[in-house]
Amino acid sequence: MELSRREVLTAVLAGSGLAGAGLAAGLAGPAAAAAPAAVVRNRVYTVAARNTATSTVYPKAEFRGLWAASVVNIDWPSRTGLSAAAQQAELRSILDLARKRNLNAVLLQVRPTADRMWKSTLAEPWSKYLTGTQGKDPGYDPLAYAIAEAHKRGLALHAWINPFRVAMDTSLNSLVASHPARTNPTWSFAYGGKRYYNPGIPAVRNFIRSVVVDLVRNYGVDGIHFDDYFYPYPMAGQAIPDAAAYAAHKGAFTSVASWRRNNIDVFIRDTKAAIKAVKPRVAFGISPFGIWRNSSSSSLGSATSGLESYSALYADSRKWVKEGWVDYITPQLYWYQGYPVANYNVLVDWWAKQVAGTAVKLYTGEAAYKVGDASPAAWLDPNELRDHLTKARGVPAVRGHCFYNTTAFRANKLNAIGILAARHYARPALPVPFPQLNAGRPATPVIKSAVREGTGVRLTWTSGTTGEDPTLIAIWRWESTGSVVPNIQSTATYLRAVPRRTAGTQSWLDTGAVPGRTYWYMIQSVSQTGMDSANATCIFIRA
Repeated sequence: MELSRREVLTAVLAGSGLAGAGLAAGLAGPAAAAAPAAVVRNRVYTVAARNTATSTVYPKAEFRGLWAASVVNIDWPSRTGLSAAAQQAELRSILDLARKRNLNAVLLQVRPTADRMWKSTLAEPWSKYLTGTQGKDPGYDPLAYAIAEAHKRGLALHAWINPFRVAMDTSLNSLVASHPARTNPTWSFAYGGKRYYNPGIPAVRNFIRSVVVDLVRNYGVDGIHFDDYFYPYPMAGQAIPDAAAYAAHKGAFTSVASWRRNNIDVFIRDTKAAIKAVKPRVAFGISPFGIWRNSSSSSLGSATSGLESYSALYADSRKWVKEGWVDYITPQLYWYQGYPVANYNVLVDWWAKQVAGTAVKLYTGEAAYKVGDASPAAWLDPNELRDHLTKARGVPAVRGHCFYNTTAFRANKLNAIGILAARHYARPALPVPFPQLNAGRPATPVIKSAVREGTGVRLTWTSGTTGEDPTLIAIWRWESTGSVVPNIQSTATYLRAVPRRTAGTQSWLDTGAVPGRTYWYMIQSVSQTGMDSANATCIFIRA
């Protein structure tokens, strides 16, 4: 049956069964829907059919994060006492670094030691790592500034919180007089030269949870992130001084170890519930120590022989995954490939099995800070981190990576980050979708024009807010003869930019299009939860 031109276009735009499996032989560009009628240059097409091919070289969606630590001024601010303007310039530099390397998220430590880097009416003081004096107002709101600047660059901003560490020394008197740990001296204990809140006291857990809720309620963060510090890392010859708390709150528990694990479990479970009650679309993630249990301790454990988070930190990270108490898990896999005690490859495979059948996303925590270390010699190999991502990309359950720390990532020793980025981050990537976060699809943006402007092509579009709010616009461009209308892209092979959605009408200047050549441009919108629009619009032009 021969269809009219109008019938063909109507069918294609509706995503009907006319969609083909790929391009005709010899045509450049991604798989597309076959159409008997010729494509009309400068006409805007709306498409619903999607490609299904995936790519381990250019994945469409992938978490690419950077940890920026503030405790003892590891990453930011670089030292205490910097002016507000200097702190802001350093923060912008971190965000620019992430953008330059095609990352899409920054995890900023805003509560390093039971102090804060945001405005709050709760009792916790301003962090001393800002001004050098705990409780001193830095003259601006660091978290609000970080969120605004990250979002300008199309980056997600996760607020990184250390839940239980109170101070890097043991003295309560070193805290400001109004500090909750000082006004409630039974809430914390000294251990290993530092001070920690006691997770075994319900009032402590409730208070820390209220801090998290206060932050989520008042700030537009994309995620809340906890690190690996729950009960403190064990110190030889020292016992955790929580006997009084155990006696008062043990309930039916007869094992201190089981009671401690339950304290952390309850805290994690209730924290996620509290976050979702305030803002269900805010992701909650944890980066636990990389080994849950060794196979010598449990048949469910990994083929490793290192410290176990389960028994040493009382962090039952596998349970958090199985129970769905986190939205994502980023185990700190800070070991090299082939390390007998904790082989990176073995642990990637083990964690992949743990998230199987759950909605929890798995990202690998990567040790950028170890690159260049002389011992073990594996870290003198500039390709070690590159090969980590090659391994992780080959495991479908792994949906991204996160690098510790910013200072090391920037230093780029041995050009290891440059090598990694050239191999794996040559294209940007969209955020990983979280459909479970009460998420719907955002409205489809509509291309208005794509016209030559100076040294580039100016792509202009409009976008609405029907359905889920769009936060990003994904822009693809590829050279083509234009014989067929393409499907929605399923890889980032031709993904050129992912700007923030800031207005109803926006534009982007593409300086990579060669004058005289013909191209397809395609756009979709993406929500905070990583959901893309049901349709895309595209246009075929001569540059």
